[in-house]
Amino acid sequence: MLDEFDGARMGHVTGLRREGDAADRVLTAAGFAEAAAEIAEWEGYAPTPLFGLDGLAGALGLAKVLYKDEGPRFGLGSFKALGGAYAALLVLQREISAALGRPVSPTEVREGRHADLASRITLVTATDGNHGRSLAWGCRRFGAACRIYIHARVSEARAAAMRALGAEVVRIDGNYDDSVRLSREEAEANGWFAVSDTSWPGYVETPRDVMAGYGVMVKEVSDVLDRPPTHAFLQAGVGGLAAAVAAGLRQHWGEASPRIVVVEPELAACLFESARAGGMTDIRIEEETLMAGLSCGEPSALAWEVLAEEAGAFLTVPESLVGPPMR
Repeated sequence: MLDEFDGARMGHVTGLRREGDAADRVLTAAGFAEAAAEIAEWEGYAPTPLFGLDGLAGALGLAKVLYKDEGPRFGLGSFKALGGAYAALLVLQREISAALGRPVSPTEVREGRHADLASRITLVTATDGNHGRSLAWGCRRFGAACRIYIHARVSEARAAAMRALGAEVVRIDGNYDDSVRLSREEAEANGWFAVSDTSWPGYVETPRDVMAGYGVMVKEVSDVLDRPPTHAFLQAGVGGLAAAVAAGLRQHWGEASPRIVVVEPELAACLFESARAGGMTDIRIEEETLMAGLSCGEPSALAWEVLAEEAGAFLTVPESLVGPPMR
């Protein structure tokens, strides 16, 4: 089973849990609870499966290896189905409340009580395909227009999946980080609303909402486990999902929470390089990785704030290890 991986070299940086409160401050327990309660009301919601990979555990000499399969979530086939749609709902809630001059609940938006106002709002993002699919699905469900920026190497199949959900998809030259910058600039120029899963100075509320949506995964895992895992391996692009899960695990399990291992492509290891440098570090993507959805050169500042304290290790995976599992 493991013979195909012989001779592969993985990068490794050890992190030490620092004294700090980022796991409780950046993402609050109340924020996670609100997201879980709201998403549980959505049509089609059901917890996704947590599979035991017994063969792999036996080959590695481990008691258990568990895999959280997000593929079935709302039929999107995406590991990021939760965050973009939840953040879209909250942006619409805030903007409709401002337009009406009174508080509007997420339930009112979800039930289409202000469909005319929602239809005048355009939400935009940049994506490699996963976050954008969630946003497109959320915009269709909640009645907003959606514009999504993708870079040159995003597959046409991913673009078509977002168009099928009603999004206008704009393909640009350059890489993911270039698409983030353009989506931000055009949102500001046109009065649209960015729903990004990465943060930048002055833009933290919506990325925090995205991350709160990801916390549903932690609740579902915690609900079925009677004790904490020893380790949690979390894939990362800009780090938002990894940081959300790390924070949620810390809040639920406290000092007994698992050792967080952040896993990135060798060709797009901005968090790994940040850990090695001892501070948030951007990298330049010279070659696109096969690990579509993780090709990010600039960490999210919010995510790094959590991962700098919570991650116990950072790993990079070479392209040679990706081919066999993808066959």
